[in-house]
Amino acid sequence: MSIEIKVPPVGESITEVVLSRWVKNDGDAVEMDEVIAELESDKATFELTAEQAGTLKTVAAEGDTLAIGAVVCKIEEGGAPSQPKESAAEPKQEAASPKSDASAAPVAEKSGESYATGTPSPAAGKILAEKGVDPASVKGTGVDGRITKEDAQNAQKPQQKSTAPTASGKNPASPAAAPGSRNERREKMSPLRKTVAKRLVTVKNETAMLTTFNEVNMKPIMDLRSKYKDQFKEKHGVGLGFMSFFTKAVCEALKEFPAVNARIEGEEVVYNDFADISIAVSAPKGLVVPVIRNAESMSLAQIEKSVLELALKARDSKLTIEEMSGGTFTITNGGVFGSMMSTPIINAPQSAILGMHNIVERPVAEKGEVVIRPMMYVALSYDHRIIDGRESVGFLVRVKQLLEDPARLLLGV
Repeated sequence: MSIEIKVPPVGESITEVVLSRWVKNDGDAVEMDEVIAELESDKATFELTAEQAGTLKTVAAEGDTLAIGAVVCKIEEGGAPSQPKESAAEPKQEAASPKSDASAAPVAEKSGESYATGTPSPAAGKILAEKGVDPASVKGTGVDGRITKEDAQNAQKPQQKSTAPTASGKNPASPAAAPGSRNERREKMSPLRKTVAKRLVTVKNETAMLTTFNEVNMKPIMDLRSKYKDQFKEKHGVGLGFMSFFTKAVCEALKEFPAVNARIEGEEVVYNDFADISIAVSAPKGLVVPVIRNAESMSLAQIEKSVLELALKARDSKLTIEEMSGGTFTITNGGVFGSMMSTPIINAPQSAILGMHNIVERPVAEKGEVVIRPMMYVALSYDHRIIDGRESVGFLVRVKQLLEDPARLLLGV
């Protein structure tokens, strides 16, 4: 008896997904609830599991776009139980032919273990694929020899050995790109990239977006971090970064300028008495914006823990739709990539977004003297239909004041 495995409903607004990767191959024996494939929507990546034990028969191919409810594969009953018989037979064959012991040893090592041996977890598979590393060349340290995320992170790229410079100083793998070549390659846009592209154009066309700038002297925060970072890490188990200070400052400023935390719905303005802060994170498949719920009631340590947790999930494509839905205000940090100044695009349906940039030591005037200070440009892009210039400038000035005097964040003044 065989059963069909179909694309499950993965979200209210999602009508189709892309089969991004087969974890198991056609004809493989699979166990009940074992991950067999990964599906990618315009918001997140999902795992498809086997609904019974048996033999996998694939129907769709990697890269196919599938509607919700479409058949992805079939599982024929009766394939899985044959595994133990095959693996039990192999040791007998080895015993009968001692001459083949050396060559047969690797096969016996794998076949004597479970289906998990040498199989990467979904997170490990992504990392190996990005590195270009063959899973067969990685020894798994997980349960039953499964390749874990840590194994994948420690795996070496095959190019590192083959592309070492020769005695003449030339790289033997370099000839792949011939001088003056004019090659082109085409790649299908992922659902996430298509959605991002569509939404960005919509925001530009449907909002009266404007950007205002200011600069922040980061020395007070940097001094505070250097003084307490070790004690903070020891007590809370997480590092003290800049994002928690910015998030806290934004939450305080939003209380004074509620229009910055509002949105337009039809002919109404919806004001929020809470601050769900979206944090833009660069993930392997594109930009994602997970949300820190009720950030206004969190401490610096709680914010740092939330940021770290969401960033790790984004890196491993484990964010859920709920974790990326909603949000009343967004913070994006282009400074980690070296950006000095930019105009971030609003994350609809929100009405404003704060852009952080890199920290550069510059000469500034302070009490009539020229001094060197670590300065950061900050940018607030906002929808002028709902936020006036006075509110946008006042909001950004308030954020600047709080960051340049961190004691205000603790005292609420």
